[in-house]
Amino acid sequence: MIEVANLRKEFKKTIKEPGLKGSLKSLFHPQSEQVVAVDNISFHVPKGEILGFIGPNGAGKSTVIKMLTGILTPTSGKCTINGQNPVVNRKNYVKEIGVVFGQRTQLWWDLPLRETYGVLKEIYEVDDKSYRERMAFLNETLDLDSFISRPVRTLSLGQRMRADIAASLLHSPKVLFLDEPTIGLDVVVKDNIRRAIEQINSQEQTTVILTTHDLADIEQLADRIVMIDKGKNVFDGSVRTLKSRYGQMRELNFVTESPHPAETLRYREQFHFAEDDVSVECEGTAVKVRFNSAVVPIADMLSYTLQTVQVSDISVKDADIEEIIRRLYMQGVE
Repeated sequence: MIEVANLRKEFKKTIKEPGLKGSLKSLFHPQSEQVVAVDNISFHVPKGEILGFIGPNGAGKSTVIKMLTGILTPTSGKCTINGQNPVVNRKNYVKEIGVVFGQRTQLWWDLPLRETYGVLKEIYEVDDKSYRERMAFLNETLDLDSFISRPVRTLSLGQRMRADIAASLLHSPKVLFLDEPTIGLDVVVKDNIRRAIEQINSQEQTTVILTTHDLADIEQLADRIVMIDKGKNVFDGSVRTLKSRYGQMRELNFVTESPHPAETLRYREQFHFAEDDVSVECEGTAVKVRFNSAVVPIADMLSYTLQTVQVSDISVKDADIEEIIRRLYMQGVE
């Protein structure tokens, strides 16, 4: 479905020296340097997969998405979606994709939502029968009926996001690009949108590329993760593989019967932890210890803790995906 091979994007950046002299120099004798935003990235997405495409700010995610959607032309390498080149076959290609940007809308601000969909129907040349069937499906999946007659400007953020997703799916695209689809939404609305994405993917085998900073989106929706940093691939695999390979961090939570437990707990000295392998947070008698279980086994941490302080409650949690990704990026930077 989606093939990306050695994709590279370079930009020319003008170098400007400070002050008026620097401004005049850059005007008459401009100097520039090449900046590599995307550095030979390759990956494959089969039909019907939900791919989590993530990375820190400035990693090159948006540049990759813009090349995949045909907005930017690659400097080198190639990408094909359903056998089509996004730049060369742009007119036909855009009929097969849907795009949702969390902070931007494709809806007409002052038109009632129903009329907005009518305009999109004509733009995408959707016939009357297909349009009626499609709207019935989208109404059922995204619960649009309660606000479909209202102007877009009167919609809440959650309603507008559901409306935007429906607009991107009106022409039954084969690929859906979602950029931060749950940003700024409350927990209930996020869950509703995630369920809608799952339902659309399951029923229609729509391929989804999801970029997000909300790692709950990734854990609930993505079959696979591609992570990039500084324009390069850092990881490509399943969430399960990521956790098994990099999920050695554990969280030990306990409540002591005496105040100031950090004064007696000396994990780093006792076990010779490196600085990033253990951290201790205390709030009154509640203590949270994050530690690398690949360095010190859980049993040893429990034994030392119970021997050192009086504990009234204790539990151990697996690392969450946010901690795993943080450590993975640190390794990538190093």
